[in-house]
Amino acid sequence: MPAPSHGHDVSEFEAQRPRLFAIAYRLLGSATEAEDAVQDAYLRWNDADHSLITTPAAWLTKVLTNLCLNRLTAARTRREAYVGPWLPEPVMTPDSSLGPLETVEQRESVSMALLILLERLTPAERAVFVLREAFSYRHREIADVLDVSEANSQQVYRRARQRLKAEENSRPLFEARPEKHGRIAELFFAAARSGDLTDLERLLADDVTAWSDGGGKAGAARRPIIGVTRVARYLQGLYRQIDTVVEERVGPGLTVYSAEVNADPALVITTNSGPLAVVVFEVHDGRIASIRTIVNPDKLAFIGAQLPHADGSKLLWSSLPR
Repeated sequence: MPAPSHGHDVSEFEAQRPRLFAIAYRLLGSATEAEDAVQDAYLRWNDADHSLITTPAAWLTKVLTNLCLNRLTAARTRREAYVGPWLPEPVMTPDSSLGPLETVEQRESVSMALLILLERLTPAERAVFVLREAFSYRHREIADVLDVSEANSQQVYRRARQRLKAEENSRPLFEARPEKHGRIAELFFAAARSGDLTDLERLLADDVTAWSDGGGKAGAARRPIIGVTRVARYLQGLYRQIDTVVEERVGPGLTVYSAEVNADPALVITTNSGPLAVVVFEVHDGRIASIRTIVNPDKLAFIGAQLPHADGSKLLWSSLPR
């Protein structure tokens, strides 16, 4: 019979929980699913004979990774039937929710752009890439997690990097993000609300692309919008309508914050009833190259819980009485 879990064992798991969530989020692209996977790992831990576990961190990493690989296989089928573009679930990153983000590789590993690219990899390729790049696992350790040879881990890693580089075309897979990029969300919001199309276009790259993820549960464009003029006009119209939409559906109470989301500048738009939208900007050479807007309410619960305690968020505008 498995040994019962004691207080020490629970403490051991809780000490590992933040790291496990950080791994699971990168593997799944969903904070909600990551929390579920971590909870499943806890159930396995609770039922295990701890006298046979010599290295809890390694044991938990292996269990969690395999739980995530199973979830990824099922998620692929669901995402093929997803209404409109699928985007990762947004997470605010100034706190420690996704682990250390001190290096270029660590920050890029949680970016919307890379998480979307990771969807092109096989589950095994994604696991090897994440463990190696974001958490600096050695191939010997990865091999133990995935029950493969060290040589096979190296081969899968090389294949994953080659596929990602091919998808990225000429842009570096990992790119430093200047601090000045942080103000781009504020400039964008000011230009969008002013209604000045010229100011808005000035912030956008010529080949800018805008994606919206409503998942069939909120109004969103079902195809990407490409090109500076089309994107600027679309966004200008969107911001003109948003106050009216909020007034009709939830009453007065619109609040807009600038924040860091998935290591990129972003806007977080909330109402009295919770988050309404998260707009994440991918910036290259000082101009916005991609805009990803998440309005699917199922994907906004985690960031809604983060916002009241978030460091670094800045109130830009509010219709609430002061």
